Amino acid sequence: MKKGILAVIVLIVLVVILGGWYVRTNNTLVDMKGQATKQWANVESSYQRRSDLIGNLVKTVQGAADFERNTLKEVIEARAKATSTTIDANNITPQQLAEFQQAQTGLSSALSRLLVTVERYPELKANQNFLELQSQLEGTENRINVERNRFNNLAGEYNIKIEKIPTNIIASIANFDPLALFSSNPGAENAPDVNFEFD
Repeated sequence: MKKGILAVIVLIVLVVILGGWYVRTNNTLVDMKGQATKQWANVESSYQRRSDLIGNLVKTVQGAADFERNTLKEVIEARAKATSTTIDANNITPQQLAEFQQAQTGLSSALSRLLVTVERYPELKANQNFLELQSQLEGTENRINVERNRFNNLAGEYNIKIEKIPTNIIASIANFDPLALFSSNPGAENAPDVNFEFD
């Protein structure tokens, strides 16, 4: 009889210990994923700020009557594509992130072409509103980089945690999937080809 009671007590203690471990580990994973998801909102907010600034920049540039309409059209279309590409913050897959990055890279390229084209328009380069928007865009690009790095740090820590033994058991049971990380664009590892031509 005493052995049976002792066995039941031992079993209850083991269940309490394992249950407590499960709850603590699950809560840690929920917290880590929540922090990464919250940081993703900061990434999106920075991209939204850039999109808003680009809209104002396009309106300013449109004021120059003879400005290249094709360049503006490319920026407007790239902006529309970038703002329509969305990601579920609770389930950031590599494919979703690649599509998001591709749309944002397309917008960056179109914006770069716009800013290069502006160099041929002295009245735009002297426009105070344009200069202020350009400065704000540069600051926003830096902010985007900072927010993306913070997201990668939080998501990376979460990804490592769900792979470690024995946490991976709970992660598997509770369906904690890895989060995709930002990476460089294809070809970014190659040095740019710089060609200085002198007359």
